[in-house]
Amino acid sequence: MDSGLVTPKVARFFQNIEAYGNPYRELRGNRGRWAEGMGIEPYNGQEFLFYVGCVGSFDEKGQRAAQAVGRLLLKAGVSFGILGLTEECDGNEIRILGESRIFEMLKERNTALFQKAGVKKIITLSPHSYNVFRNEYPDSFEVLHYTQVLRDLIKGGRLKPASKLDMKVTYHDPCFLGRHAGEYEAPREILRAIPGVELVEMERNSQNSFCCGGGSGNFYTDSFGGGADSPSRIRVREADKTGASILAVACPTCAVMLGEAIKDEGIEERLTVQDISEVVEFQGYHTN
Repeated sequence: MDSGLVTPKVARFFQNIEAYGNPYRELRGNRGRWAEGMGIEPYNGQEFLFYVGCVGSFDEKGQRAAQAVGRLLLKAGVSFGILGLTEECDGNEIRILGESRIFEMLKERNTALFQKAGVKKIITLSPHSYNVFRNEYPDSFEVLHYTQVLRDLIKGGRLKPASKLDMKVTYHDPCFLGRHAGEYEAPREILRAIPGVELVEMERNSQNSFCCGGGSGNFYTDSFGGGADSPSRIRVREADKTGASILAVACPTCAVMLGEAIKDEGIEERLTVQDISEVVEFQGYHTN
């Protein structure tokens, strides 16, 4: 970065964030469309701000996860709202790739926006957002990953199982939730609480888990390429060896990376990627 020796893909990533506020070159006004018709209110002093992030706002797989989390929070009666079109990129990958000027701009914008709105507690969809808000932003917000919130709602009886599944599931630890934040149990506690789910671990899991290949901005810049030895394809082969039919994730970036790898491996008929929120919602949790 200091020498200006960045690849064209990385340079475009920076340019898109600065110009559009997201890496997809989507209009800022489209950022809240994922929530249309769901009854989710704009943030106006509720207990929690649900921060969705760029992948959850604009990618199809991310949108499905955001919608599933939103519906579960609504079912449980959680007081929350979203920023919609005024939400900004969190800047996690910008910071890691070394563009400190744009990152500081995003941090200042987000901090001012949160403070003006009176935000005290934030639920993040992405572990990437969870990481940067906890470690790089002012220490004036309580930040939770959505799996921590769902785990507590299930434990507290605010979400209760309505049916029993017959499903073998393996779980992939996102780097920014696991190794960077030390949260390994909340996602597993959720899966174990679903009647009929058999949780089977991959050989590399928890502290020894293996990255999906999307970290440090590679999700957007594709520095590894999509060959057979790419991290995402190695990881789905490990998941396939467990005999699970569902590869559960807790990160929209992981969902996209691993979903594409499953297609590339040609194993769609026996392995599917689902966000944990989608597994919970499919199980049919209710509040009665």
